[in-house]
Amino acid sequence: MPENPKLHYCKSRYQAQRRVSRVINIGDVKLGGDNPIRVQSMTTTNTQDVEATVKQSLALAEAGCEIIRITAPNKKAATALGEISRRLRVAKCKVPLVADIHFLPSAAMEAVKYVEKIRINPGNYADKKKFAVLEYSDNEYDRELERLYKAVTPIILRCKELGRALRIGTNHGSLSDRIMNRYGDTPLGMVECALEFIRIAQSHDFHDICISMKASNPKVMIEAYRLAVARMNDEDMNYPLHLGVTEAGDGEDARVKSAIGIGSLLYDGLGDTIRVSLTEDPIYEIPVARDLADKAMTLWNKRDSAEHSNNNHKSFNPSDSHIRQSRSVELGPECIIGGKNVPAVIVKSSRAIKDTQRIIQEVCATQMQLKEYNIEGLQLVIRDSEDLSHFLSLHEALHSVVKFFVLELSEAIDIADLEIIEWPKEGLARITIVQRILKEDSYYAASLLQFSRTRGFICAIDCTPEDLYDEIGSQLKSMGSENLILTCSAPSNSLHPLGSYRYLVEAADNLVPGVPIWIRNTSENTLFAKDYFSNRLLESSMLSGALLTEGLGEAVSIETEPNMAKATILAYNILQGARARISKTEFVACPSCGRTLFDLQSVTKEIRSRTSHLKGVTIAIMGCVVNGPGEMADADFGYVGGAPGKINLYVGKECVKYNVPSDEALESLIDLIKEHNRWVEED
Repeated sequence: MPENPKLHYCKSRYQAQRRVSRVINIGDVKLGGDNPIRVQSMTTTNTQDVEATVKQSLALAEAGCEIIRITAPNKKAATALGEISRRLRVAKCKVPLVADIHFLPSAAMEAVKYVEKIRINPGNYADKKKFAVLEYSDNEYDRELERLYKAVTPIILRCKELGRALRIGTNHGSLSDRIMNRYGDTPLGMVECALEFIRIAQSHDFHDICISMKASNPKVMIEAYRLAVARMNDEDMNYPLHLGVTEAGDGEDARVKSAIGIGSLLYDGLGDTIRVSLTEDPIYEIPVARDLADKAMTLWNKRDSAEHSNNNHKSFNPSDSHIRQSRSVELGPECIIGGKNVPAVIVKSSRAIKDTQRIIQEVCATQMQLKEYNIEGLQLVIRDSEDLSHFLSLHEALHSVVKFFVLELSEAIDIADLEIIEWPKEGLARITIVQRILKEDSYYAASLLQFSRTRGFICAIDCTPEDLYDEIGSQLKSMGSENLILTCSAPSNSLHPLGSYRYLVEAADNLVPGVPIWIRNTSENTLFAKDYFSNRLLESSMLSGALLTEGLGEAVSIETEPNMAKATILAYNILQGARARISKTEFVACPSCGRTLFDLQSVTKEIRSRTSHLKGVTIAIMGCVVNGPGEMADADFGYVGGAPGKINLYVGKECVKYNVPSDEALESLIDLIKEHNRWVEED
């Protein structure tokens, strides 16, 4: 790969500009180019149960699924696709079908007769994974590529002959030993795995291809897609992208992880089709994917005369995922951000501060309800000087309950109002003052920081990156970043919310290096400020999650969610999904399909109910061995379907117990966790 620190994977990281991809046909559905983002899902039925598969496919189509994928784990299942397709067309369902192939080229050659698209996994289509450690000389590697060419050519020629599309679907968990030994278990290995297959297809003048780079870890997935686009650009390729976070799990966690991974790329203008993988009935995947697609299309369709390209800003290497170095700032007792500390969680009260008793009740009730999740910072709106007096009584009541307070000052408050207050003594819950400041008030920003320092407060300046670059930064530059935080509650007119924060960080690094950044999810920082929780979840995950995966952000607040408990849980879930702060068990669970050997939904819920208190432990729950052992690269323990009614248990990548009866498997898993000293009793 070229050693180039300016590997460009998108037109702009600051303003939404859609990547121009090749248009391919999947039946009557056009994918790529300026066509809408297509929403797809996958059936979970046994493919050979034709009636059940047709029924579920019709339900998916009715829900708005535009492409339906069906597994073909063997030649019999591939043959069943013919009858499934026939019945769907008789039912006037024209949604194109995709055959999902692993391991068996013979199944692909059968399935291609009946479906509009074939998905092959380049990690196992022509290779068997043995986790073997081998050293390949260049000549030996070339011979492996010749073998690969012979194995893959038949399905490519057949797709070309029949007018079928091909998805080259790389999975982080199923890279071949050949790739693993040369590139490692890395995003670069994922990309090179796909490029091997693309080059073979191009040698046959076949271009009806889309690619995917899926992983259960959103950070790995994001990096792999960015790197794939950069590498394709380097070789003059523009194939459309299928986006998804694989093995995301279920519930809020799965939606958060999916929105982080998919949303980050959509902000960058990448993506032509989406699949949200949930360990739930696949029909529930459609509205989540639809919401993400609609957000992206609306964002991309906006036009602004002032373009912000990568040439106008600091370059970004898609394979560089280091954490930005920032100054350590003590927000309160046992709550330090910056440096090597984890990001803090700030929760905003939606109540007027005059409603003191209700705020106290809500905070105490939330803390008791959540237990393991702390409201570290309580954010309160100060509209006038009278509100400052109410804050003093709140501080007295709650200083032992929360670690610090954040006072959001309205424009009606100035330093004269702050100076006449008899502030609480030091040693109690600390205070952060935040105020929105425009460039014409740049001298006030310096005065507010100076006042905060004399009182032992933290000062958060809320401004646009342009205003920071223009006047505010010049005032702060000479004062340094001590006791200072920067945030942006509303994006610039020409930048999207994510771009505004990226630009803010760039401005900060040039003017006040090391200053911590507070990510505020406000109504102004959303693409659609719709009043329902699932939208708030997606919007917050897209913005905060994208920044956190890039190593940006020392504090997070979900200010769009009025329910204090929901806002707190969501903030912690986003931090966990972005791997920025681990506060509970991490679950890697596949979404189920016709290969699955047990009821994933019920088993996942049961395992979660028994183990969700194990902070810092990652458990993988996989329906079969296709991606199981590999996708557990990040997992401490694995629960994998080995045979009907039998479970294989793993420690890391090593299978330590084979064919455990399914009714004994959960207790055996718990025993395994205890044997490795990772078990703690639940409070």
